[in-house]
Amino acid sequence: MRSSENALEVDQLTRVFDVSSPWLNRMIERKPKRYLRAVQDVTFTVQKGRCLALVGESGCGKSTVARLVTGLYDPTEGAIVFAPARKGLRIGRPMEAQMIFQDPHASLNPRWRVGDIVAEPIREFGLRDTAEEVDVRVADLLKIVGLSPDDSRRYPHEFSGGQRQRISIARALASEPEFLVCDEPTSALDVSVQAQILNLMRSLQDELGLTYLFISHNLAVVRHMADRIAVMYLGRIVEEADTEALFGDPQHPYTQLLLQTIPDVAAPNRDRELMGGEPPSPLDPPKGCAFHPRCPLAADICSREAPPSRDRHGGGVVACHMAPST
Repeated sequence: MRSSENALEVDQLTRVFDVSSPWLNRMIERKPKRYLRAVQDVTFTVQKGRCLALVGESGCGKSTVARLVTGLYDPTEGAIVFAPARKGLRIGRPMEAQMIFQDPHASLNPRWRVGDIVAEPIREFGLRDTAEEVDVRVADLLKIVGLSPDDSRRYPHEFSGGQRQRISIARALASEPEFLVCDEPTSALDVSVQAQILNLMRSLQDELGLTYLFISHNLAVVRHMADRIAVMYLGRIVEEADTEALFGDPQHPYTQLLLQTIPDVAAPNRDRELMGGEPPSPLDPPKGCAFHPRCPLAADICSREAPPSRDRHGGGVVACHMAPST
């Protein structure tokens, strides 16, 4: 399923956290309040039936965006707008978005049987009228994700990591969402299992017409899953483009750095330019472009002015003073 209609529109999204010490400590030590801008002025859209991936190093703000989209955090500024629900859904339908978490062991209640875990959203949102209908729906969901209906009587600890993630996917689908936010859903799994889960997610997307916001730091996984990629650095999107356009012609120096980290079987000993330095603290970000202390192309303007997002050569957007003009 592919559509030009947007399933999600995010506009100038910002989230600020108060990370100050307790009041008494601040009074004694005479320290001001401290604020962390985890996400700043993030704007993107996701078309219905497609997959947008947010990529970047740990701490860049991509998981915060995921929690903002699903309502786990409230935005400090900006707007999050979902497309109207498809016709025929009953009044009081569940949240537009559901989330698949990174660690299936931590996100499943160890004291509940699998059937109760999957059935909880169905019961809470009143999506089936009787207990028998709920049980039938749970059995269908378990079969959809490649498990047996008999697994509903077992506990999460009786399953492998890949099977637990299938249970998490079934639970996310139980509320009949059109939009799934996937927060590094395979990073806690063995490499041999990752492909199985990714292929399952791709087939579910095609069969059910799902739309994905896919969070990952693994660019090889992202290339398999995403139609479009947005690269984040220190809370901002620095480049966004269709997947093959971004892989074929990365135009932001940070995107180029990320792509150099992908192993190349054909050229394992290829020469790669090293970029030194650690990401700066989001509590004290550099002035101007946040990437300029690590950037080999940095000029004077980069340390003075934050680059605005502008049209990217070949389609998409890029926020870099040194990027090619369209």
